[in-house]
This record gives sequence, structure tokens and C-alpha cells, in this order.
Amino acid sequence: MHINGLRLAQSTGQMGATHVSDGPRAGFLTVDELREEVARGRIDTVLLALADMQGRLQGKRLSARYFLEEVLRHGSEGCNYLLAVDVEMNTVGGYAMSSWDRGYGDFVMRPDLSTLRRVPWQEGTALVMADLGWEDGADVVASPRQILRRQLARLEERGLRAYVGTELEFVVYEDTYEEAWKRGYRDMSPANLYNVDYSLLGTARIEPLLRRIRRDMEGAGLYVESAKGECNLGQHEIAFRFDEALATCDNHSIYKNGAKEIAAQEGKSITFMAKPNEREGNSCHIHISLRGVDGELVMAGDGPHGLSEAGSRFIAGQLACMRELTLMYAPNINSYKRYVPGSFAPTAVKWGVDNRTCSLRLVGHGPSLRVENRVPGGDVNPYLAVAALIAAGLHGIDAELPLEGAFEGNAYATDAETVPHTLRDALALFESSKLARESLGDEVVAHYANNARIELEAFDAAVTDWEMVRGFERM
Repeated sequence: MHINGLRLAQSTGQMGATHVSDGPRAGFLTVDELREEVARGRIDTVLLALADMQGRLQGKRLSARYFLEEVLRHGSEGCNYLLAVDVEMNTVGGYAMSSWDRGYGDFVMRPDLSTLRRVPWQEGTALVMADLGWEDGADVVASPRQILRRQLARLEERGLRAYVGTELEFVVYEDTYEEAWKRGYRDMSPANLYNVDYSLLGTARIEPLLRRIRRDMEGAGLYVESAKGECNLGQHEIAFRFDEALATCDNHSIYKNGAKEIAAQEGKSITFMAKPNEREGNSCHIHISLRGVDGELVMAGDGPHGLSEAGSRFIAGQLACMRELTLMYAPNINSYKRYVPGSFAPTAVKWGVDNRTCSLRLVGHGPSLRVENRVPGGDVNPYLAVAALIAAGLHGIDAELPLEGAFEGNAYATDAETVPHTLRDALALFESSKLARESLGDEVVAHYANNARIELEAFDAAVTDWEMVRGFERM
């Protein structure tokens, strides 16, 4: 196999020896199986879901009969403001695709039947992800799922596929979401009162919740690997097996939404925000590897650290584009609070072999060789982040970028370039990025730059608790 003149080794696979989606998938449904479940009265509701700018699930609860008789063939409509609002669902200006001047019309939600599955934590319910299009059949190019699809198509043109795994951390509180809201998210009770990183005793305290999440996600077609405690009080992580990039991002969003719903049903709350307090933040490390369309090995080879030339260039592209694409990895003001030296959240734009102080960490060997991007937090939109990883990696391959030597030691102590310190800095780099415009498109860059500006304007206008404590009496 060749890419841009590179000779690539052959293998049965990468990040594991077999395609993880081969064969029947527990939890998933065919249309015929759904019809049978509906006829027997076991499923009565189908969730038609889209991923919004924040990676959240939005959509409709449809009667299963209506889904089968109408939506299956024609899709369903949704107001296009779903990709042009802020986090609180307020309509805001600055978006070309949706505004009061354009009348806030509809786009079409087209069900992707490969994602049809059961939702065990909701009685009688199935779910299907939707791709977004306009009435004339054109894609909604600023839709996160379509942004990722475009990058996957670029890979496909080169005979490549991306395989991805996400490691998403969260903090569990004993308070309900309603109680947390009424308290202004202050004086909440974390589910653990001390560091439970890898602790079997500490994680056992909330194993009923963790076990239910794991079992229900298995029932929805996700492949659970493990659960472990983390460093912050009440912080945990449930890990899922890697899959093809789009499937992983769908699973990520379904899991994140489902875990919150399950926690609420159990009288607790979960947050995935990047930095919920001044202790360790919630990360979302993203592992990515490439294969040929027939499973050939692409990243691994006989070069330094077991990398192929293509693998080296793929990582070099990640490094070269890290700063200008950070907005896709860290989309919120709070995202940047994670980047604290010595906190296991990266600051230096460096790569290393099994080195957790670097932004990029090379792990595994042979078929399991992959690169882990440690920049994203728990608030990341996985579709945007993975699209950016692919765009950066392809830049490295196409431009034949050389890979600098692996960093050894403490990357926090180096004088290397760092990830942007604020959303404002990341926005400026993203808007001026030639690569972002060439690979993602001007419309996508303008859309997500506007989203960042809206958040900055809202934050700049807010009077924070920090200002009140320091200024109410003493100024």
C-alpha cells in the first residue's frame, strides 16, 4: 500500500487485531427488528437525535409507528437554530446559516440507520442518530457530524480509515441537578471525599451507579472496557473500546447524555465540564490510529519507536497544527482552566513515548500503536476534535513533515510552545489558520469562530463570584 510515495507495512489491523464492529452487535437494531419490537409492544418511542455545536444530543421523541411509516423514508424537520444558539439555547446573531433575517427555517434530519439502537435507561425506547441536510439535499456543512464525515471522506480518498477511542472523565455528586441549580452549584457533595485514583475501595462506594451506567451502555451497543477512579473528589472514568471514528463519536455523545440521565434517575448528578473546581479537571484523551480500508497497518513500521514514515508524518502534522486547531479541542472558556503545570493536563506542544506530560503521547506497539491527544477536556465536542485531528494528520502526511525527536522528561519544564492560554487566544489562531480554512472550509471556520465570540461576549458581560468576593467590601 502507498500514500504519497510511502510504502506502508501490511497487517491485519491496528488498535486491536480485528474490526470491532464485525458481526452482530448487541444493543443495535435493524429496521426489521424494530418493526417486530414495535408490533410486540416492547418499543413505542424512537429518539431522532442530532449532535449540536457542543456535541449535545438534540432532537425529537417520535412515536415508533410514525418513525417507521414516515420518518424512515422522508426524514424529519428541525429548526435550523439548533446550530445557531448559545449554550442556554438563546438565539444569537452572527451566523450565516440561521437568523431572524433568514426566518429560522428547517433543516432535514435524515436517520442514519447504522446507528439504530435500544436505550435501556428509557422504557420502550430506541435511538437513531441523524445527519443534517437542506431541503435541496445538500449537507449542512457546519453540522458537527457532517464536518467529521468530510474529513473521513478525505481519508477514504487515500485508502485510509481512522479508528478512535475517547477516555471521558466526570465528577459525581450526591446532589440532584435541581438541588445543584438552586444552590448556584456551590456547596455540593462529591461522591468521594478523597482521591480514589485506581482505588477499588473508593470506587465501590458508588459502584451501583457506575455498574448501572456500564450495563445500560452495553445494552445500547457500546463495548465497555473498564471503570476506574480518578484524582478529583468524586471523579471517575468509564472506558469504552475503540471503533471507527464516526461510531466512536456517536457512542461518546450517546454515553455522555445517557450517563447524565441515569445519574438523575438515581438522585445524583454528573458533570463533564473541563474544570469544575480548582482540583484536577475532567479530561477527554482521544486515541487515534489509521488503517487501510482492508485493515492494513499504517502507523506502525520499522522506524524509530515502531512508527512508519506515514505514522511519523501524521504525528508531525498534529504538532504543527496543535495551536491553530486548539479551538476544536477546547471550545469553551472553562476549557483553558485545565492547562495547569503538573496537573496531567498538557501545556507544552510536544510528543513523547508514554509520556503523560506531553500534549501527544505515543502508546502501544505494532497493531496497537496509536497517538493519544491529551489536550481535550470533558467538554469537548468529539466530532469537531476528531475532524481536527484528521485534518492536522493529513497535513503532516501531504506536506511530508518531519517528526521532531520524542521528548523525554518533564514537558511542563520545557520552554517549548504551549497550547493557547485562553479561548480568546485560541479563537485568534483558528480564524487566521490557513489549514483550518483549506481543510474544514470557510463556512465552518466562520461558524465556530462566531460561537467562540458569543461565549466571550457573554463572559465579558458577566459579574462573577470571584469579583464579588474580592470587590464587594474590600474595594
